[in-house]
Amino acid sequence: MSISQQINLIVKQLPKTEQKLILELVRRISPDDILTSDDIAEIKQARLEYNNGETISDEDIDWD
Repeated sequence: MSISQQINLIVKQLPKTEQKLILELVRRISPDDILTSDDIAEIKQARLEYNNGETISDEDIDWD
């Protein structure tokens, strides 16, 4: 059983009020830049487009 599965099992056994406390503790120690599944999908898509030459150079963008 993975660590995540073990944590999930233990947390499920706690009363809801304690689960909220655990969630707040985890949020406090978690980095703000955790990737979501949507983020990962968008990064994969961007890499695919880059590898296929479907991007443009920043020199070609009119920034004004």
